[in-house]
Amino acid sequence: MHKVLAAMVFVFFSNLAVADPLRITAFGDSLVHGYGLEAGQGLVPQLEIWLNDNGADVVLTNAGVSGDTTAGGAARIDWTLSDKPQALIVLLGGNDMLRGMLPADAKANLARILSAAQAQGVDVLLIGMQAPGNFGPEYKAEFEAIYRDLAAEYDSLLFKDAFAGILAQVGGDPVAAQQFLQGDGIHPDARGVALNVEAMGPTVLELVARVSSP
Repeated sequence: MHKVLAAMVFVFFSNLAVADPLRITAFGDSLVHGYGLEAGQGLVPQLEIWLNDNGADVVLTNAGVSGDTTAGGAARIDWTLSDKPQALIVLLGGNDMLRGMLPADAKANLARILSAAQAQGVDVLLIGMQAPGNFGPEYKAEFEAIYRDLAAEYDSLLFKDAFAGILAQVGGDPVAAQQFLQGDGIHPDARGVALNVEAMGPTVLELVARVSSP
């Protein structure tokens, strides 16, 4: 009896050892692509290392396109999903905000992305963006609400702010946050990426757990 049990345990753990890693696609703009950073310094490689260091056997695919808007993302989501990822991280909207695009249009585009993923049974983590105040408080509130509303509508996980790690490090001071940005004052440097990864990592682990659960 003991020999049979031992053999069963051996087979179980052997199967775990050879199981393929979970395939997650990070879908977004320059923040995903790694604009201005050397290989290994961007969001995707740093997040993959963080996840594996924290017990998740994951391979991340970089589907970031610098300069992309939510409209660009909506136009290419079907092609991205044709690769059959097991989960999707969506980080889009920054370029829409910088150009003052209508929040309603951005919401419709993101809804198209989430709907396409839902139709294929792909779990999504939606990463929000905090809008600047230069278009007024109403625009800021409407844009930021997009992510909360869509996450609830499509039962997606939500991480509220792509820059949460940097802002937490500097107590929310946007001036102090500049030390973790590149010279353009928009994109995180390698240290800023590391802070943001540390902040969002636990929520990505929730995505991994959701996908891995029977």
